[in-house]
Amino acid sequence: MDNINLEKQHAAIAAATLIKNGMTVGLGTGSTVAFFLKALAKRIKQENLSIIGVTTSFKTAIIAQKLGIKIIDIDDAKTIDLTVDGADEVDYDMNGIKGGGAAFLMEKIVANNSKRVVWIVDSQKVHLKLGLMPLPLEVVPFGSGKLMTKLGKQHLYPTWRKTDGRLLVTDMGHYIVDLSLKAIDQPSELARYLDGQIGIIEHGLFLGIADEIIIGTATGVKHLLRTD
Repeated sequence: MDNINLEKQHAAIAAATLIKNGMTVGLGTGSTVAFFLKALAKRIKQENLSIIGVTTSFKTAIIAQKLGIKIIDIDDAKTIDLTVDGADEVDYDMNGIKGGGAAFLMEKIVANNSKRVVWIVDSQKVHLKLGLMPLPLEVVPFGSGKLMTKLGKQHLYPTWRKTDGRLLVTDMGHYIVDLSLKAIDQPSELARYLDGQIGIIEHGLFLGIADEIIIGTATGVKHLLRTD
């Protein structure tokens, strides 16, 4: 196993220890979460835990069910005790960019309906300032070309996200636009601007959402904890 995957595994295993019997758990999306799902499934089997999962993507639902984790729809969950998810990039203020897996709309819905949110990342995902990773937008197909032109005029450097040469379509039937910003000096101001644009369903800025970030290292984990 290479160093990055080892770090992901360390973070994932640490997060799995947070799960308690009887919990309803939000299950995120991505390569680090894949390690978490395996670790959680192992605990469920070994300790005979009663755990219910609420997933943030169709892909996660399929993986979780194959591992024997019971899945229910978010609207059928009375509460979500804890959500464990990954992130493409985080800063030391515990803000993040998510959406590399094109599931950030569902991820944000699940997170906002959770009592506690924990992100698991490898050490290379931690930066002093957000923006090195492209910032994704989930947009309505109708009029999306007009929106692209407007974003370009605002010097936000939008590009369509494609797969196999075609525009990527999310689980919710929308398109993804990535903003190549390099650095985001004022994430809150940018989030407010994007929130106000007609046609943008959601953006990948996750500000003030994570309660804890578990950072995998070569030898173990480090923790960032929200104190406010």
